Amino acid sequence: MADQLFASNCNSPLLQAFVDNRSILVKIAARITGCRSRAEDVVQDAFFRVNAAPQITSSIKAQLSYLFQIVRNLAIDHYRKQAVELRYSGTEEEGMNVVVANASPEQTHINLAALEHIADVLNELPQRTRYAFEMYRLHGVPQKDIAKAFGVSPTLVNFMIRDALIHCRNSAQLYT
Repeated sequence: MADQLFASNCNSPLLQAFVDNRSILVKIAARITGCRSRAEDVVQDAFFRVNAAPQITSSIKAQLSYLFQIVRNLAIDHYRKQAVELRYSGTEEEGMNVVVANASPEQTHINLAALEHIADVLNELPQRTRYAFEMYRLHGVPQKDIAKAFGVSPTLVNFMIRDALIHCRNSAQLYT
């Protein structure tokens, strides 16, 4: 029914050929994708391409060849995309059993100890310097906004962040 309604509104011979041969185009796409619903998606994509394409005034045979080639290429692209998705995806159960690198208890302990050391080093800093450093380095707040919040110049904020970074580096050398 929709094909009949649309067929009367086709103002292009290429679109008319598309509508007239839609079922054949779906079959071609289904052979490549292996699924009729995916084939319908491919044919819909092909319709949008044909609708946006420049007008072709060649013979009906050339128009059909053009339509078949568009559907074939889109179906192959869709099939390749599906193959990549299947290669890199899995079931939820498989995701639950993924081994995370460096997730051993020893590595977790080392990481937590390092984080505790960083927190201790940052607590050694003056409160305003620590706040400026954390806001800039951890939260991405621009230095001019930090300066505005403190009522100081951006240059002073830059020096506070630099001093905090130097303090962290010096502590890291002592830690290792």
